[in-house]
Amino acid sequence: MNKSLDCIFRPRSLAVIGASSTRLKIGREILHNLIDYEFNGKIFPVNPKEGVIHSMKAYASVLDIPDPVDTAIIVVPKEKVAGVAEQCGQKGVKGLVVISAGFREVGGQGVALEEELLGIVKKYGMRMVGPNCFGVVNTDPNVRLNATFGKARPKPGNLSFISQSGGLGEAILNFAGSLNLGFSMFCSVGNKADISGNDLLHYWKDDPATDMILMYIENVGNPRKFITIAREVTRTKPVAAVKSGRTVQGAKAASSHTGALAGMDVGVDALFAQCGVMRTTTIEELYDIAMALSHQPVPKGNRVAVVTNAGGPGIVATDALIGHGLQLPPLPDEVVNRLRSFLPEEVSLHNPLDLVAGARGPEFTMALEAVCAGDWYDTIVPIFVQPITIDEIDVAQAIINAKQKSAKPFLVSFMGVGFRSRGMEMLMEAGMPVFIFPEAIGKALATIEDYREYRDKLQAHPDVYPTYPVSKSAVEQIIARYQTAGKKHIVGQDAVDILRAYGISVAPYAIAAEWDEVRRAAAEAGYPVVMKLHTPEILHKTEAKAVRVDIRNEAELRANYDDLKQRIGPLPAGERFSVALQQMLSGGVETVIGMTNDPAFGPLIMFGLGGVYVEIMKDVTFRITPLSEGRAEEMITGLKSYPLLSGFRGSKPADIEILKETLLRLSQLVGDHTVFAEIDINPFIVSHDRARCKAVDARFILK
Repeated sequence: MNKSLDCIFRPRSLAVIGASSTRLKIGREILHNLIDYEFNGKIFPVNPKEGVIHSMKAYASVLDIPDPVDTAIIVVPKEKVAGVAEQCGQKGVKGLVVISAGFREVGGQGVALEEELLGIVKKYGMRMVGPNCFGVVNTDPNVRLNATFGKARPKPGNLSFISQSGGLGEAILNFAGSLNLGFSMFCSVGNKADISGNDLLHYWKDDPATDMILMYIENVGNPRKFITIAREVTRTKPVAAVKSGRTVQGAKAASSHTGALAGMDVGVDALFAQCGVMRTTTIEELYDIAMALSHQPVPKGNRVAVVTNAGGPGIVATDALIGHGLQLPPLPDEVVNRLRSFLPEEVSLHNPLDLVAGARGPEFTMALEAVCAGDWYDTIVPIFVQPITIDEIDVAQAIINAKQKSAKPFLVSFMGVGFRSRGMEMLMEAGMPVFIFPEAIGKALATIEDYREYRDKLQAHPDVYPTYPVSKSAVEQIIARYQTAGKKHIVGQDAVDILRAYGISVAPYAIAAEWDEVRRAAAEAGYPVVMKLHTPEILHKTEAKAVRVDIRNEAELRANYDDLKQRIGPLPAGERFSVALQQMLSGGVETVIGMTNDPAFGPLIMFGLGGVYVEIMKDVTFRITPLSEGRAEEMITGLKSYPLLSGFRGSKPADIEILKETLLRLSQLVGDHTVFAEIDINPFIVSHDRARCKAVDARFILK
């Protein structure tokens, strides 16, 4: 097992520096929790003003402690933390948990104080949680560490939890016990000056007591390291996370379609999608995922059977499950025949299976055993609404009896019995997640199903990062020319040349100024043609009415040319009016391919429905570079409008492989040239005929 953080989570001796005998002081509460939780090691209170604390000898300094000290819990004013850390280093302390606040989180002098503290930690080779943290927990009976100052008494279990908020961590630990959720370890990371979420993921990856990892985070310090570590973890252990800060007010305006669509939060979605982390939008959903998986395996598929004693809740469950993309296959004939032998005639034998209000424990047991008997369903959802004539304990025991005979996951909804009724407690004690309402089951299962698909695909087809023969130098020359001229926007022929240098197919493109040149270029391209303003430079040509499409003959060509020239008017000295001409591509689907830079995650590749609809429909997907073949395919199939590409109402499916290759080539372009702030290829026409799959327009914006 990875032992890199044993100095924090498995200490044999602890010093509480800033320990106190005064109730409600943090130093007192941490010391009390260590004793009350029966820490399996030595505890040394440190306080120069007190000789005895909590019936234990207190020391004036960590240097006065005669025994070795593995870990120090520091609860002193921020100005004294650095000096205390220096003494810990001299003492040979290996790990620090700095509860004290007033560092980087407050800015100003706090930043300097934190940098000074981190310098001392590195000087002595120590590891540190915090500062500004709530503490750490390890429920291992050989350790029994509760170095927090909250009221929660964490229940032992198989979950490990990272929290970037101490208060939220305390709340989650408190409520988890009522849901029968137990923890292996907990860490409030605070400012993450040294030990980060990445370090904890790496530590818990091989921890045999940790079967699932939960996270509450406010930022991701090193996203690319997170991808590497999290992908290794999620191969064998589910990870679920709440990331706060989904909305950003006052974000700077972006000048490209890609930039406009890339809100600050899409990078997090892309990050989690690329490493199989289940993102939940609320703490409640995080609990739901934890309940579903803490005592049960990940379902093998998305087929669900619902068994209920009330029609309404069965319909609600069906809407929630189907609405989230799960399947409710009909009952097989074998199951129907078995059910007919003991159910009343009025029972309608469908999925959901409504046993009607009079169903008691025996009917629930036999019905659940029937739907579990074969390989027809992957998850079973029993729903019970208590009539006055039915004993909830009888039904709860029936569900438990059926579950004991099946390896399939059960997600139970117990309605109308009150929270923490005896029946609910029995189910929880038996390791089954219990929900008040069935809608939450649909959302939880859908999130878990996305994780299962990710994990299975990655195990079956490991990621491949292809590279293509390209002309890197040709692009470098174009970039250098624009940088020398002080220009940031690369459009027109130069943009086309960049695409061609990286093997991205582009529709034939000709620049013409005078009428005779325009007429010849259109004839060579072949009617119908598209005419676009080339000079002067306009980024959003459609909005400026600088694009003319479906020009079918020379007369229409002349009329559009004259109108466009007149609309632009006189140009500055030295600038010459010109247009770009392309053959009009028809019969395909317009897509958009692009790149934007996220301040935290770096370059993000975008794919979506293109043309003028991209900002209206906003049906787009993002992934962090570099792209693998699997991630490129996810971007395409993840669109809601994917049926338009895969074949819809008899239309021929588009060439998906050329789309994948184009995304991968763009990823290689972005990796080779880090000077691009944004890229738009819009539209990229795709059809069933590869020869007609081409980029029509593009622009590159330099940083």
